[in-house]
Amino acid sequence: MQIFPVFFSTLLLLILTLAPSANCRAELVDRVVAVVNDDVITSSEVNDEGKMFFQKITDQAPADEVASALRRAREDVLNSLIDKKLIAQEAAKQKLTVSDEEIKAAVKQMSDNNNMTVEEFLLQVRSTGMTEAVYHDNLRNQILQSKLLNYEVRSKIIISDDEVLDYYDTHYTKRVEQGGYYLLQMGFLGKKDPKNLGSLDPASKLEAKKKAERIHALAESGQDFSQLAKKFSELPSAADGGNIGTFQKEEMADYMKTALLSIKPGQITQIVETPDGYQFFKLLSSQEGGVVLQAPYDSVKEEIKKTLYDEKLKTEFEAWVSKIRTSAYIKKM
Repeated sequence: MQIFPVFFSTLLLLILTLAPSANCRAELVDRVVAVVNDDVITSSEVNDEGKMFFQKITDQAPADEVASALRRAREDVLNSLIDKKLIAQEAAKQKLTVSDEEIKAAVKQMSDNNNMTVEEFLLQVRSTGMTEAVYHDNLRNQILQSKLLNYEVRSKIIISDDEVLDYYDTHYTKRVEQGGYYLLQMGFLGKKDPKNLGSLDPASKLEAKKKAERIHALAESGQDFSQLAKKFSELPSAADGGNIGTFQKEEMADYMKTALLSIKPGQITQIVETPDGYQFFKLLSSQEGGVVLQAPYDSVKEEIKKTLYDEKLKTEFEAWVSKIRTSAYIKKM
């Protein structure tokens, strides 16, 4: 006769025990973590936005640092989401919108840039742990940001000729002391011969030589040496447009001396064989020293303008976001 009451009491106790736990889990997932004017940001939004970031920290951070690193990461992601909300709100004030067609066009452009179909590109996005919805939301925010930049920031940016000249003098000229040889370099490497590690594989050595001859001809024809170096050189100096700075005669390897001592500033050496393949150089200055122009002003003027424009754009955008943050009601929970 006591079985039903006991069973019922046990079941009721189990329900009462489990119910708060379930409610707590729901609250944890969906609780509001910030208020931005009339919008809210939930914990689940932070989780979705930072999913890849958080997973990387969990996988790579030392065990005793994971908790603190995740706290800092969540704060960074939350701040980013606050900025997104502010941007969306400002866009709404200006009646700016992003259509589904614009999102599709942006995805198509990203796919084309990566030499993929749209399906392949989205598959890669999903493979990183980011959902398609989050990716589309990020794209929408970027397009909105671009439109707002046009409206609020870009029209106010002016780059003067004096600024371009100052940048050129600082970054594209160098004073070389007497006795120095200021050089640009390109190199093309062969592979070691597996049968004789002290020499190069004949086939790869021939391939390196042919490549050196082809690029040398382009440089001799007047194409920009630094741009060619960035694109084709296989040496670490390629990242700097082949710029290896100043050498004194006694600091040069024998193959460098042989190539350089018979040419004048502005000229390009013949191709020389090195232990690793083939190289050639452009001499920007020789013993008399003086100011060296790393590139003609006209050839880099537009590139400098873009660099200065991007720098100003970043500064102006950060100032603009800071301004709307100051005037907004933002409360973190």
